[in-house]
Amino acid sequence: MTTASKRIVVAVNPAASFGRGRDAGSIAERGLADAGHDVLGLECASAAELVEAVRSELESPPDALVVVGGDGMVHLATNLLVGTSVPLGLVPSGTGNDVARALGIPYDAPARAVHVLLECLERAPRVIDVGRIRLTDGSTRHFAGAFSAGFDAIVNERANHMTWPKGSARYTLAMVLELVRLRPRTYVMTLDDDPPLSFQGMLVSVANGVSLGGGMRITPDAILDDGLFDVLVVDPLSRLRFLQIFPRVFRGTHITDPRVHVHRAARVRLQSVGIVTFADGERVGPLPQDLEIIPRALRVFAPGGGERASSQDGRIPGD
Repeated sequence: MTTASKRIVVAVNPAASFGRGRDAGSIAERGLADAGHDVLGLECASAAELVEAVRSELESPPDALVVVGGDGMVHLATNLLVGTSVPLGLVPSGTGNDVARALGIPYDAPARAVHVLLECLERAPRVIDVGRIRLTDGSTRHFAGAFSAGFDAIVNERANHMTWPKGSARYTLAMVLELVRLRPRTYVMTLDDDPPLSFQGMLVSVANGVSLGGGMRITPDAILDDGLFDVLVVDPLSRLRFLQIFPRVFRGTHITDPRVHVHRAARVRLQSVGIVTFADGERVGPLPQDLEIIPRALRVFAPGGGERASSQDGRIPGD
């Protein structure tokens, strides 16, 4: 590689994708070191310990923080890097890897992801938007990909407690299991300065990226740096109709159904009873919550593009 040597912190989730993360971490560290970079690998027994270890290293800012794992690791890094000038690099090895898909980073082959990362290290990083969540206690969280506040969040909660199957099939199975309890929820949603809107819906997602659950293209037209969320709302549906629409989400064609709506806004307030939200696949907390897009808040070493460019053969799951 022709790029100058950089000091790079590599944070590894060894449990990602049922242990695949440890092997991917070795691939990342070795590939970066072989290219002449000064690499510090961090692997801890818990997420809390890893957060503290990374935070300590950021006190003397490295040239990049590379995370090895899934969207949960991206979420961890996003919350540490917002407000800093340290760029983020990704070596996906998790279950969904939806942020990597949106960025055009290979999400199913760590060695290829490292190769792309090394190429991107020679160029200026891409700058993308980040979502900020404000909870009722005044605390804030940030996310890079998608925020779930409906049936999608309920499915995420179940999937996170399942040990089988591996990969995105776990999310699909969790959805099937939760269908027996499928029912609409009552929401109050405020977009920007519009009046509050009360409605019943099956699913509400506030997205910066295009997918969740390992390639479900919930908001296929979302752009990571346009300064707006894509807000997906699905009207009340029967179980049969839900199952008829669901396969289309892998191609993003569900948005043509008249019971599926996509709004765009920079600020969103959501209220509902009994809904626990998720962001980048990580549990956040109960509604109500206020969301705001933070333009150009995160620097990322990525080639741009989207999921279609990141797959081994250009195939989107479900095609």
